[in-house]
Amino acid sequence: MSRRNVVGGDFQNKAEGFSSPTQRPTTDEQRKKWQEANWAWWSSTPMKYDWREEIAHAKYSAEYFQEIDARFFASVRPYMPWRNLPFEREIPFDQLANLDVLEIGVGQGSHASLIAPRAKSFTGIDITEPAVEATQRRLEQLGLTEARVLQMDAEEMTSPDASFDYIWSWGVIHHSADTRRVLEQMHRVLRPGGRANVMVYHRSFWKYYVADGLLKGLMLGNFFRKRSLHGINQAATDGAIARYYRKDEWAALAGDLFRIDEFRVTGLKVEMIPIPAGAVKTFLARMLPDSLTRFATNQLEWGSFLTVHMSKQ
Repeated sequence: MSRRNVVGGDFQNKAEGFSSPTQRPTTDEQRKKWQEANWAWWSSTPMKYDWREEIAHAKYSAEYFQEIDARFFASVRPYMPWRNLPFEREIPFDQLANLDVLEIGVGQGSHASLIAPRAKSFTGIDITEPAVEATQRRLEQLGLTEARVLQMDAEEMTSPDASFDYIWSWGVIHHSADTRRVLEQMHRVLRPGGRANVMVYHRSFWKYYVADGLLKGLMLGNFFRKRSLHGINQAATDGAIARYYRKDEWAALAGDLFRIDEFRVTGLKVEMIPIPAGAVKTFLARMLPDSLTRFATNQLEWGSFLTVHMSKQ
């Protein structure tokens, strides 16, 4: 893809015709075009957390992966602190030894490196070649030769029925052309009683409507250029498609396939500072106590991450 996906403070190259927060494709042709847009977007802009600062280390070196993890986990700790392992509040690390695990959307392998060494078996899938290659290289460096990483569209999984006990997906399936199709595939490949844990974007009053929609929209001029809250939020969000769900909308989408065991809302610390990125925002983020912003993102549910714990019906 020759066009830049990030220009200034805006994310570009959105899927044509995606015009509302939870819209599904109306035809199979539209779905395929949206998925092609997804593939092109994430193939040219892998999730390396390098929007504003390039990674100086050699690609796929141990230092390269360490820097990616440092950036990613540093953003996680304020809203989800841990004692032993990142994401221990979400991932059942103490149970993985008995579970065949599927990860949907492997990125650069940060989660795979946490899960694969502890799981009975690990399979990671991603729609793009760069993500698959990066995660394969990382797992090889860790000596995890039996872990599998496959290029695969989660809307059209080739795994046999009832292949997995646990599915993990962090910030991925809301970007897919048709999130419902992914859920149907997840239900198919899970064993009876199997569990799934996904994070999708949350359409919170603060982040979606006030912080990004009104305040940042006015300050950056997006309110007049984009002419809709949806357009403003898409410009502020990575990917060709980015759906934002409320709890009731997710329950309606997935409730006939899965029992919803728990919803949790979290979000990045910087979401509570509704000004453009820069030195001032960085300074304020350092000064604000994590506990204060965590109260807003998690307890008040102003954050943009909706984590859903589900079990196969």
